[in-house]
Order: sequence, then C-alpha cells, then structure tokens
Amino acid sequence: MAGSLFLKTLNGVKTERPPVWFMRQAGRVLPSYLKLREQFSFSELMQSPQLAAKVTLLPVDDLGVDAAILFSDILVIPAALGMKLEFTDSGPRFEKALKDLSDPLSILNPDASKLEYIYKAIDEVLRIKQSDTPLIGFCGAPFTTLCYMVQGLSSNHTFPDAVTLLYKNKALAHQLLSRITDLSIEYATNQVKHGISAFQIFETHAGLIPSELYFDMIMPYVRKISAAVMSAGCPVIFLPKGLGTGIKHIKPEDTNFLSIDWQTPIEEAREMVHPAIGIQGNLDPRLLLADQATILETLRKYVSFGSKHQDWIFNLGHGFIAGIPVENAKLVVDWIKQTDWKRD
Repeated sequence: MAGSLFLKTLNGVKTERPPVWFMRQAGRVLPSYLKLREQFSFSELMQSPQLAAKVTLLPVDDLGVDAAILFSDILVIPAALGMKLEFTDSGPRFEKALKDLSDPLSILNPDASKLEYIYKAIDEVLRIKQSDTPLIGFCGAPFTTLCYMVQGLSSNHTFPDAVTLLYKNKALAHQLLSRITDLSIEYATNQVKHGISAFQIFETHAGLIPSELYFDMIMPYVRKISAAVMSAGCPVIFLPKGLGTGIKHIKPEDTNFLSIDWQTPIEEAREMVHPAIGIQGNLDPRLLLADQATILETLRKYVSFGSKHQDWIFNLGHGFIAGIPVENAKLVVDWIKQTDWKRD
C-alpha cells in the first residue's frame, strides 16, 4: 500500500494531490453495476462473496477512484441481531418494526455468524484487487441504525418514532443502542482482522436531533466503536451528517478523519474541526446532476483549499444519488487527478 495516496493522506504523508473516492460509489451510477442488477437482486449481490467483491472493485476500474469501499449495507447489523429484513425495490423494510413491539429487546438476539459472508467478501476483494488499492470497511453508527430498526422502513427519513424514543424512553433507547454497539464493535474489529485498510462510521441522520442531545446520548456509543477500531490499528473516518457546528466538539480520540456534509463550507469546517483531525468531503452530490461546465466551476473553488491542506480526502457530502450521469462522476475523478494542486 506504499503507493496509495489515500493511505498516505490518512497517515499524514504529503501527497501531490488529494485522494478521491465516493460514498455509495459501488452502485447507482455505474452502468456495469446496473447491468449486474438486471441479473441479480441487491441481496444476491451482497451475500455472494464473489459478486460482492466484483461490485466493490467496479468503481476503481470504471471511475479510477483511489479507494474501494466494501459493497454491503448498514442494516446487516439489525439482521444479525435477529430482525427479519427484506431489500425491496423501494428500499429496505423490516418485517416487524421495533415501534410495533411491546418488548423490542425480546427479539434482539445477536448471531455473529450471520455476518460471516461479509468477511468472506473482504477476503475475496483482497484476493483479486490490485495491491495498491485500499479497501474501506464500514458500519452504520448506532443512532442511524436504531432509526431504521425503530421505524421499520426507509421511506420516511425523519424517523419520528425513533426520535420520540430518545425523549420518551431514554432507558430503552440506551439498551437498544448498547446492543447495536456491542455487535457493531465485533463486526468492525473482524473487518480489521480480515484486512481492511480504513473504516468509516456512517451517521447519516445525526441532524435529526440537537447536537447537545447527540453528544449526550449517542456520541459515547460512537466512541466505543471508534476506539475499538483504532485500538486494532485501523484508521477511522466518521461521517456525522447534519451535525452542524457540533463538529467542533469532535476530538482526535473520536476519529482520525471527519467527513463533512455539503451544508458546511469546507473552509469553515476546517476552522471548526480540531487541527489534529483530517477532513473528508464535501461536494454536494446533487451538483453532479448539473451540466459539466457548472460542475467544473464548483470544483475549481476547491483548489485553494486543497493547496493549503494536505489532510483532506476529496469526497461527496453524502453518497451518490440515482440519476447521476456516470460521465459526470468520471469528470470529477479525472479533474482531481489532472489539476495542479500547487502543493510544494
């Protein structure tokens, strides 16, 4: 991995340009992925180590990104806790939502063996990938995972029942968060044992609650996962989407890099985030729906930032969205690679 710009940046080594990868890069916009989806369901692609490994590496070949991220889903943790999950064309759906159960804890019985197929996928990725391609592992942060478990489906992203739970029954919320966290730690550290290069914690819905409540109730669980991964010798990237000015309270022991959403200007984020923490982000994914001249105009604004800050990984403020032309995604990668970043 000595030649990996992504790993050099994570480790504080100066590079000629920022590394680039995208969240949700292994699907949605790639014609090669969409062709596979004509033959296989999302579950089939994810649960076959050979197919999952193939999809994981498609963006490296098709887009030229500097890192691969494991093709999987954050909801494998609830499934391994005993919740019956179906991936439908309209998104994931649980057979029974926790909000509909009188005793939600009664159905949560962790079975770590249900995650074995993911470790096999990691092994297969490492077997077939180029030696200088880093592999990023991940899990959902406890609050975001809880939101889906309580609500039962992904169509309402305000998750009213999950948010209500934090206010109405904190004791139960803490019990649920603890179970999610315990299994997530086992899952994360096993990914490290199988050879991932970095680990990202996805807190997609941090912005649903006040940052004070987030740090009081949720952040202690994130810290447990992060500490376990760091202790295992693997760098951590944390994405707390919507946390706003709360990012200034993230500490170096919480994460190595902080992924910034598109709501916060990158320069302002750098000023707020602890100087010992690198940052990742933060292009608005919806920009990639625009014409290429508009995209390039926005990208050029990053040059002054990238020339001053070596501890920066270029990414989106969140994941790819459906409908983005693949040529626009490729345009961004090519531009990152071809631009003179004016680094000494």
